[in-house]
Amino acid sequence: MTALLTIIVLVFILVAIWQMVKIFDLAQAKVENSQVANDSDNRMNGYLMMGFLAFIYIITIVCFVKWGNLPLLSNSASEHGPQIDNLMIISLTLIFVVQTITQFLLYYFAFKYKGEKGKKALFFADNNKLEAIWTIIPVIVLAGLIIYGLNTWINIMGVDESDDPMVIELYAQQFNWTARYAGEDNTLGKANVRLIDIDRANVLGIDEADSYGQDDVITKELHLPVGRPILFKMRSQDVLHSAYMPHFRAQMNCVPGMITQFGLTPTVTTAEMRQRTEITEKVANINKIRVEESKKLIAKGGEALDPYEFDYLLLCNKICGKSHYNMQMKIVVETQDEYDAWIKEQKVFKNSLIN
Repeated sequence: MTALLTIIVLVFILVAIWQMVKIFDLAQAKVENSQVANDSDNRMNGYLMMGFLAFIYIITIVCFVKWGNLPLLSNSASEHGPQIDNLMIISLTLIFVVQTITQFLLYYFAFKYKGEKGKKALFFADNNKLEAIWTIIPVIVLAGLIIYGLNTWINIMGVDESDDPMVIELYAQQFNWTARYAGEDNTLGKANVRLIDIDRANVLGIDEADSYGQDDVITKELHLPVGRPILFKMRSQDVLHSAYMPHFRAQMNCVPGMITQFGLTPTVTTAEMRQRTEITEKVANINKIRVEESKKLIAKGGEALDPYEFDYLLLCNKICGKSHYNMQMKIVVETQDEYDAWIKEQKVFKNSLIN
């Protein structure tokens, strides 16, 4: 009954609005309603253009003051991180400068050359000089940016085998990550999804006959020694995933049926990163929010949220399914001694099989 009354009321409101519109149209019947803009209309639109330009600049300044601090461009934790950050800063600076100039010219010209009675617009078919200017300048700027970007990419992706990088496999599947360390021989054993045998705890399909795979170590948490070059080999069991480690400025697709790779050198331990001012402020803010949310949960009979503590994370940056948001793995960057102590506690593949 309530729903019916609501529908009837809405119908009456719509009818009333329709009738008011008709009355307004009749009232305007004798008023001159030309569709051609006059000088007053053009002046008003010109002032509105300048007002909107001022609005854009004011909003930009407010955003810079309030949210202009980009901590993600100051907390890189890998050797190549500053190169990526510099490329990002240069790109953002160029975009900002070009946007500022072009928006000003767009709205200023709309104001300056607004329509006026008796004033004819100047028309010319072409201007080779102008065409050259706005073609050559963007070509030079973009070519420089692209060359710098490609050079940065080559430097990052060119893994130097003489550095003897530690080889680790990142295995992606809906919706979790598994890490496989190459062991003392630093060579991963052969693997294939067709060799997966859950009954024998061979969850990655490692070839049990391959001697290189006997000392491999499979873990659900990624530990990395600081200052040691790492070469990640990546596989996917099911769909396209993307291994994304934001603080290491690293991302690479994990493609079913092929192996991709990415190399990096961690430079900041987890303990050191937790001491940085921007991280401590972020953690404090998150925990403040969690305290308020915990009060609400407790009031409803639930449990309080655990305090948040910063950790490096391996995330999936491809929308790989309904639980994509939860596909992550903790990364611990530690000293070489701490890493050595941790790896000694892990079982090698040959000892983890169930007979």
